[in-house]
Amino acid sequence: MKILHTSDWHVGKVLKGQSRAEEHKQVLGQVIEIAQRERPDLVLVAGDLYDTAAPTPEATRLVTRALTALRRTGADVVVIGGNHDNGAALDALRPWADAAGITLRGSVRENPDEHVVDGVTTGGERWRVAALPFLSQRYAVRAVEMYTLTPAEANQTYADHLGRVLDRLAEGFTEPDRVHLVTAHLTVVGASTGGGERDAHTVLGYAVPATVFPGNAHYVALGHLHRSQRVIGPCPIRYSGSPLAVDFGEQENISSVTIVEVTAATAARIREVPVPGAVPLRTLRGTLAQLAEVEPPEGWLRVYVREQPRAGLREEVQELLPRALEIRIDPELVPAPGSGARTAQRAGRSPGELFADYLDSRGHADEGVRDLFDELLEEVEH
Repeated sequence: MKILHTSDWHVGKVLKGQSRAEEHKQVLGQVIEIAQRERPDLVLVAGDLYDTAAPTPEATRLVTRALTALRRTGADVVVIGGNHDNGAALDALRPWADAAGITLRGSVRENPDEHVVDGVTTGGERWRVAALPFLSQRYAVRAVEMYTLTPAEANQTYADHLGRVLDRLAEGFTEPDRVHLVTAHLTVVGASTGGGERDAHTVLGYAVPATVFPGNAHYVALGHLHRSQRVIGPCPIRYSGSPLAVDFGEQENISSVTIVEVTAATAARIREVPVPGAVPLRTLRGTLAQLAEVEPPEGWLRVYVREQPRAGLREEVQELLPRALEIRIDPELVPAPGSGARTAQRAGRSPGELFADYLDSRGHADEGVRDLFDELLEEVEH
């Protein structure tokens, strides 16, 4: 059988005030074209369909149309919720998904059998997917209790709970003539972050070892980390990565989807198919004079300015580089806290003097900013 594995679409993403809606239309259109060309038997979408738990109607329309188009290629489609998604809201779409022939699991349900999906390809290959949406630490404990496994002890970790849940979902991975698959949305120890993930859900407390996955799985399709990569473990484990760079920290990532070819009796053959539809993200560094000489590259820009901070500097950079979405003083020019800066003593000093000390400590010695502060202070006081 052939599988198309994708994840982390983050539809509805706004980058520094810039909508990515048109890019998402182009990128998801390319994913659909790849599915039409490759003719997979199964499409796995491993979470984070949306960038926010409260997506706009436009974002919802784009996601549902993309899933419908993937289903119309003839593939079975299995979708799980990620940490950016509202699991309950996704589950509310299940009547639509069921009618469209799409398996959608937004959050973990009380009946574990709802997370085990069986199918047969047109060529007669039988398959089973254990589909686990994102679980917060709190709900990981609840899921363990729901599935009547060993009661959670106070010293057990998130990884312990996830391991127990996956063991329960993979109990049926015993038949020798069936392809066994897992899809989940989580962080695996040792995998590399892409640069734009939500920090609270990638820290060590949320990281699980690769050993939580069953050794008899033919393939594990993961979402959550935005960089396409293989994870070393007891079976083939892979992140497909995001099909577009979500933030500037991901500008070096190669956006792609993963194609897997496997049978019950043969090992998975894996290849990446690039998805080049998004506008590139670039980073520039230099003084104003140097930036004025640069031929602006294609794409959205992050600019590190090698100038001392002053009022109006952002506007000057924006005039030179209209596609600059993020403009910052180069971190190398920002003095470390306390590096030669005079420490402000509060007693007996005016707000203006204290603010001036703060500006000096941050390298912002600009009379224009101080004058503006004085004007605002006067308005507040009178």
